[in-house]
Amino acid sequence: MRWIYPILANRSILKLLLFINIAGTIYGYIWYGWQLKETPAIFLPFVPDSPTASLFFVFVLISFLLRKNWPLLEAMAIVTLFKYGIWAVVMNFLVYFVQGELEWEGWMLILSHFSMAVEGILYAPFYRVKWRHLIIAAIWVLHDVIIDYVFNMMPRYEMLNRYMLQIGYFTFWLSILSIGIAYYFCIRPNRFKLEIK
Repeated sequence: MRWIYPILANRSILKLLLFINIAGTIYGYIWYGWQLKETPAIFLPFVPDSPTASLFFVFVLISFLLRKNWPLLEAMAIVTLFKYGIWAVVMNFLVYFVQGELEWEGWMLILSHFSMAVEGILYAPFYRVKWRHLIIAAIWVLHDVIIDYVFNMMPRYEMLNRYMLQIGYFTFWLSILSIGIAYYFCIRPNRFKLEIK
């Protein structure tokens, strides 16, 4: 697998991914537009989950293009990209099983969100995350679970309303897994490290 890292570090690839992630972030905030209009201001940072995750990664890519590391944003990116990427994949497959079909937008969301989870992990050898950064990212995603499932601010899938308790439980443990993924790829001793040159 290590053959892929010189490709990922190539400045043309970084610029391409930056463009894709900026476009995806804009699309994501537009997708949440109607829900954001109904959201109390205090909850606004915690409602548009996926576009905020890709926004964190946009800043990570910018830092790489500047030949720098911004470890807090790297921690926020890997944890949120994995969590919200996998969450959206699972929810769209659940919609498919509940309805018996999924529109093309749903399949597009599965592909794009799975790609989010993968890109966050692929770039992990270039991150310089420390415990303090991971703790802040962990607080963010666990706090988000409370905002979503205690204050009812989660993304709206009306056909899944009867499964909200199960989805909330799944989301909590997915958050824990996401934190563990970030630890494994970014902090554990003897992890694989690379430099952006």
